[in-house]
Order: sequence, then structure tokens, then C-alpha cells
Amino acid sequence: MVKIGNISLNDFPLLLAPMEDVSDPPFRAVCKAGGADLMYTEFISSEGLIRHAAKSKQKLDIFEYERPIGIQLFGGNVESMREAAEIAAAANPDLIDINYGCPVKAVACKGAGAALLQDIPKMVRMTEEVVKATSLPVTVKTRLGWDDSTRNIVEVAERLQDIGIKALSIHGRTRVQMYKGSADWTLIGKVKENPRMHIPIFGNGDIDSPQKALEYKNRYGVDGVMIGRASIGAPWVFNEIKHFVKTGEALLPPDMAERVRIVRQHLDFSIRWKGDKLGIFEMRRHYTNYFRGTPDFKPFRTRLVEAGTHTEVNEILEEVVQVYAEIPA
Repeated sequence: MVKIGNISLNDFPLLLAPMEDVSDPPFRAVCKAGGADLMYTEFISSEGLIRHAAKSKQKLDIFEYERPIGIQLFGGNVESMREAAEIAAAANPDLIDINYGCPVKAVACKGAGAALLQDIPKMVRMTEEVVKATSLPVTVKTRLGWDDSTRNIVEVAERLQDIGIKALSIHGRTRVQMYKGSADWTLIGKVKENPRMHIPIFGNGDIDSPQKALEYKNRYGVDGVMIGRASIGAPWVFNEIKHFVKTGEALLPPDMAERVRIVRQHLDFSIRWKGDKLGIFEMRRHYTNYFRGTPDFKPFRTRLVEAGTHTEVNEILEEVVQVYAEIPA
């Protein structure tokens, strides 16, 4: 069993990475059903929260079936992060997570996300203030370092643990790498094998198959893995990994009827949470991912994207099931 403060998770838990414009409540719903053990909201701007920005406050929406769930915050100002942590805690999540890993320019240029990798003392101060601001467990997601000359995650992990974080997720790239090249888990393994470390260490980066998840579990000794891009269009990946880790056997991919059932679940929740118009509109970007690799699917995808009502979408999806009934997804 893996413990994050007072939260108990199964051995080798699988975490859904917080992903901007992806891991909203409808997406989290299908990932939870697909086997995710711990999930996070999309990252929320501390400045947006303390200024009561509607978009930031909407991201605080969490639901009982999602538990355990964490709210992830990012920001470049220590005091704003402390205030935001208090606001986030009032939404009653199970934990607060701090993002020190987002590499995108719009975030890093404001001194937030991965930018803190250039100022470790400030990162430590900020984390300490967030820990003091809430009784909830505080966790951190970060990267190996800013660039190859500052791959100091072993030292950073110790310092963050010393001021009270309860778990650490590490992406196996530097900020300069963004998402290019291959993730290097070597230093993640060194953090885990450090005898000073006693909090759970979760690895993140390039886990795109059950086989790789098990290989990295055994090679680097991590307590669990965080999965991001591999879950997009395949929220069942968590159950696939669990089955393979337990049995050594690969599950067959879902057939078309099952795939469509999950798409409908995602769509229904999207409409309930966002309303008909926005729920249908924002679901459009997911169809390509759900049906990637399906032969001759382009005409159906075009119709799904152009459909304007829930009924239309469901009728097209039913047609998809009929046409592809005998073809493995």
C-alpha cells in the first residue's frame, strides 16, 4: 500500500497527470472508470484564483466519485500561492499539488511552473508556505531540472521532503527539452533509491504501454507511475496496465462497441457539466483520438465534428458500431 499523508492507495498506483484543456471532469470520469487510482484537476493559476476569475474557479469543480483527487496549482508569487492554497482547500479535495514542471513559455515566462527550477530557494519557500496554509497533504510535480547543467532533482527532492511534502511526481525531462526526445528515468530511480527519501516517488514521461510501465517499475523502483498523453483517447490504459502488471498478459483492446460506449459516457458527462452547446463543441477534439487507427473513419469523424445535437451525435455513433461491428478497434 502507498500512503500520501492520510490517503491510502493500492500498491503501484496509477496517476492521471493534470493536463491543460484535457483533464476536466468529463475526461476524469472516463479515466476513473478506466482504472486511474489518483487524479488531479487541470492546473489552476494562483493569480486567477485569488482574483476569482471564472475559468480558474470552474476548475475547482470536483465530484465524490473522483476521490481521491488533488487540485493542482501553479504560480510565481509566494503569497498568491499561499492564498490560492487556502481557496483550493475550501473546495475539499484530498490533496493540493504544486506544479513546478509545466514547460510552456506562457507559464514559465511568468516565473511559474518549470521556471522555479531556476530558483530552488524560492521553490522551497513557496512550497513551505503552501504546506503551512493547509492541513491537506501537499504534493509536487516537477522535472529533472531546468537544463542539462541543472539536473539537480536528487537534492531538490530532499529539500522538498524536508519542508513537508507528502509525495513527489517527476517528469523525466528538463524544461529545455519540453516534450522532445526520450524521457530519462535514471535520476528518478536515484531519487527513489536515496536512503533519505521516505515519501512516495512517482515517475512520469513516455509511459505509453503496459509493458513499459512494468519494465520501468522493475528497473527504477518507483512507487507508481503518472500517465498523461497515453490516456488521451484511451482512458482504459490504466486497467490495461494493472492487468499486465498483475498477470503478465496483455488485454485485448476494446472493440468498437465498447469504445463507443466510453465515448458516449464522456459526451454525456461533457453535456451535463458544460451544457449542450459547449459540451458537444468541446467533445469534438476527442473523436480523432478515440478512433485513431480505425480504417476509413474520416467520413464519420467529419460528421461527428459537424453534428450539432446530442441526438445527432448518438445516431452517428450507433452507425459506427454497426459498420465496425466485425472489425477490431
